[in-house]
Amino acid sequence: MWAYLRDRDHGRAALAGQAAAAAAEALLAAEGEYEPTSNTRGAAFFDVDNTLMRGASIYHFARGLAARDLFTTRDLLRFGWGQMVFRISGNEQPEHINAAREAALAFVAGHKVDDLVELCEEIYDDSMADRIWEGARVLVQRHLDAGQRVWLVTATPVELADIIKRRLGLTGALGTVAESVDGVYTGRLVGDLLHGPAKAEAVRALATIEDIDLGACTAYSDSYNDLPLLSIVGHPNAVNPDDDLNSHADANGWPVHDFRKHRKALKVGVPAAIAGAVAGGVAVSLLRRRARS
Repeated sequence: MWAYLRDRDHGRAALAGQAAAAAAEALLAAEGEYEPTSNTRGAAFFDVDNTLMRGASIYHFARGLAARDLFTTRDLLRFGWGQMVFRISGNEQPEHINAAREAALAFVAGHKVDDLVELCEEIYDDSMADRIWEGARVLVQRHLDAGQRVWLVTATPVELADIIKRRLGLTGALGTVAESVDGVYTGRLVGDLLHGPAKAEAVRALATIEDIDLGACTAYSDSYNDLPLLSIVGHPNAVNPDDDLNSHADANGWPVHDFRKHRKALKVGVPAAIAGAVAGGVAVSLLRRRARS
């Protein structure tokens, strides 16, 4: 399936979006408990990092790897420092995304998908479950109570995103797809990170599959980089927004939800936009360690 998608005349963002939608539907089909139809054609789409969860999910995953001696605490601190500098400067360079695209998830090359899923489940329960914003839980529940489907849309690997979805009782999860053959990771991404325009492409692809009316949908994000996603739904919302998104939301009359106790939390939070770059850092660290062993 991935080879077919790769050969079509699409950019990386479109390919990543289509792969995310296809992977999400495959995961739901495997669970055997989901019907793609609903009484309402509306849905809610939640970014994960700093929107639904404090910090970046992939960073917490990296912490879990460090706790299991898969890489060092020094590596973890270096990744955290890079994230903080990014948040303070607010400057995302194209070369960072390109590097992330090439390196993200490379550390799983040769490993079984099922093994990573098991590891993700352990780390979520140990390190992430208590980081969900209570205010975000309330927003999610409002949509569920209204009979709407609730989807995650995140740059984090789809396997980790799907675990978050299952733990929170949501409908589905759109995330970055790592290529696998016969249940084993190749170390390559399908298309690109699910970041920026790719998120919008994924939601469009999902809307086509599930007959979702985007004009009746709601989306939530903390990052101006998710403006392509926020702009394609009828009801965009800013959650714990960065300065650019906060200004854009104010100018356009979008609802703003801030669950942080202090505004300075913005300066130490981990942005969703570089979640993939963190994964890339993890990949480089582990590959270098393998080369030395």
